Amino acid sequence: MSKVITLSNVKVYQQNQLVLDNVWLSMDQGEVAYLVGKTGSGKSSLLKTLYAEIPLTKGEGVVVDFNLRRVTKNEVPFLRRKIGIVFQDFQLLMDRTVIQNMYFVLGATGWKDKEKIHNRALSVLQLVGVEQKASAYPNALSGGEQQRVAIARALLNKPQLILADEPTGNLDAETSEEIMHLLLAVAKEENTAILMASHDVSIIEKFKSRIIRIENGELKESE
Repeated sequence: MSKVITLSNVKVYQQNQLVLDNVWLSMDQGEVAYLVGKTGSGKSSLLKTLYAEIPLTKGEGVVVDFNLRRVTKNEVPFLRRKIGIVFQDFQLLMDRTVIQNMYFVLGATGWKDKEKIHNRALSVLQLVGVEQKASAYPNALSGGEQQRVAIARALLNKPQLILADEPTGNLDAETSEEIMHLLLAVAKEENTAILMASHDVSIIEKFKSRIIRIENGELKESE
C-alpha cells in the first residue's frame, strides 16, 4: 500500500506563530481519516501545509510523492493536480456555469484538448449526480448541490488524496449524510485517500473511521 502522506517531526507556522508542534502523520492510499479539534486548533493550517499553501520549513513531509521541503513554486500546481480540495464554503466561481467551473480547473491544471476537457467535466458531474445542472450557475443550486459540484471539481484530475475542510459545515443533517455517502463511495471506487477536518460529531459517529485529534498543538490518534 503506497503512502499518500508522510509527515515526520513537522512544525506548522501561521504568520511566524507556531500552531502545531511535533507532527507525525502517515496515511495510506484509499484510507479515510477525520481531523478533529476545536476551532482555531490548527486543522486548516495543517491542510494548507499539505497542499503547500503554507510552506513547510521544519521537519520532513512527503505528500503524493512531492517533498514539501523542496517543492518549488512551479511544482505546486503539479502537486495540487494530485490532490482534490473541498472547502466548507464551496468556493465555486459564481460568474461561470457549473461545467465552466470544471473547464476552468482543467485548463488551469494543464489540460489542452477541448473535447477531453468537456468529456472529463461531464463524467465527474455524472459521478456526483449533478450532470443535469451542468449549464446552471452556482447561485441557482442548493447548498448540497453546490457541495456536490465542489466534490466533482476536486475529482477532475483523479487525485490520490482529497483534503476536505469541514465539507458538511454549511449543510443540514440530511444533506451532510448524502455528501458523506458520496465521499466514501468515491474513496472506495477511486482508491482515493480522504483527510477530512470536521467537528460534526453526528457524522463522525455514524460514518466511523480513523480519528486524528489536535490537542494543545499536537496530533493524537483516537481509538
